[in-house]
Amino acid sequence: MNIPGHARSKRMAHGAAKKVPAGPPRDMSPDAVAARLKSSLLQEKKELEVDKIFRALVKLEGSDLHLKVDQPPMVRVGGELKPLNRGPIGAEEMVRLLLPMMDDRNLIIFEEEGGADFSYQCEVDGVRWRFRINMLKSLGNIGLVARRISNFIPDFRGLFLPDSIENLCHYEQGMVLLAGVTGSGKSTTIGSMLNYINSIYRKHILTLEDPIEFIFTEDKSLINQREIGQDVVDFSVGMKHAVREDPDIILVGELRDEETFMTAIHAAETGHLVFGTIHAASASTCIGRILDLFPEEMHNAIRSAIAFNMKGIVAQKLLKSIKPGVSRVPTCEVMTFSPMIRKLVLEGHDNKLPDAIRIGAEDGMQDFTMSLKQLIDDELIDRPTAFAVAPNKDALKMALKGIDVKAPGIL
Repeated sequence: MNIPGHARSKRMAHGAAKKVPAGPPRDMSPDAVAARLKSSLLQEKKELEVDKIFRALVKLEGSDLHLKVDQPPMVRVGGELKPLNRGPIGAEEMVRLLLPMMDDRNLIIFEEEGGADFSYQCEVDGVRWRFRINMLKSLGNIGLVARRISNFIPDFRGLFLPDSIENLCHYEQGMVLLAGVTGSGKSTTIGSMLNYINSIYRKHILTLEDPIEFIFTEDKSLINQREIGQDVVDFSVGMKHAVREDPDIILVGELRDEETFMTAIHAAETGHLVFGTIHAASASTCIGRILDLFPEEMHNAIRSAIAFNMKGIVAQKLLKSIKPGVSRVPTCEVMTFSPMIRKLVLEGHDNKLPDAIRIGAEDGMQDFTMSLKQLIDDELIDRPTAFAVAPNKDALKMALKGIDVKAPGIL
């Protein structure tokens, strides 16, 4: 699919460069730069035709919106996709709906990379809602997937998270990772953890996000939130600035490449508490997921950096709840970096990490089996839901019968 001529000509002017400037051209005069900046800061967002679909998502209390050519808009409500009560969207209508959502920068990225991530805002009944947008191409057509971002950051202690996660909020330095697939609630958990820190500590919290999700209200902490592309040109520049901005806590968003992880771990080594997310199915498999970002000759050095700087990895999944008034609850695996975990990571015995987690309750650890049993005992989920996601169904059966299976020797 080709985008309008003005964006294509802009793309040609930039050549094949991968980094797209977030600010004005460098040959603009200082007065012109100031005028453009002032205009962008003061400009009111225009009403777009697509906003009516976003309003429907909000009113249905849906979590996600999917727009695909020749399909009606689909919203995810309570974990299930449901069509809105309107006809399919044709290719021309889709272009008319979606292209106005993108500024020049995102149009260029979309044309060059076949997709673009950004945030979007829409007013619903006097309340401004934020959405995380992924604009994409599918079979040559433009499409969209949007995640509704709650205006309310949930109370950390009201998310049915294990108590041990609170301990991860009190470190002075190091790294804390939230693992899981898309839609597993990682962003909500990190947002609630940072807001908990905000409520009890006088610290400087700096976030670098692509795009920004939760907007924090300052309580005891000073909070600066920077969006890639809008507030800073890219992540590496943002992190270079960050070390000069006196942060105590840094949120780096998703660790998706070698540069991001190295920058984040360096910040942890130099006295900051760093939070991030990663796509991994469990806490123990995160180690391999991180190593996959690097060439094999670097693995020993990366293992050492992880062992001595990581404070904890939390993997989670969202499950349908049976408790009235609660739609979904997280099941969590927690791996804290006790001496045993550090030793296994350093020596490359990743296959022994699940057993170490299972016997590490005194260090705040739990595996998915322990979490699922607790959720059943607390009458938050039913047994069929638990067994559908249990990594080890036999272990869950035995746990529910009160049988504690001892781990074999792991050292």
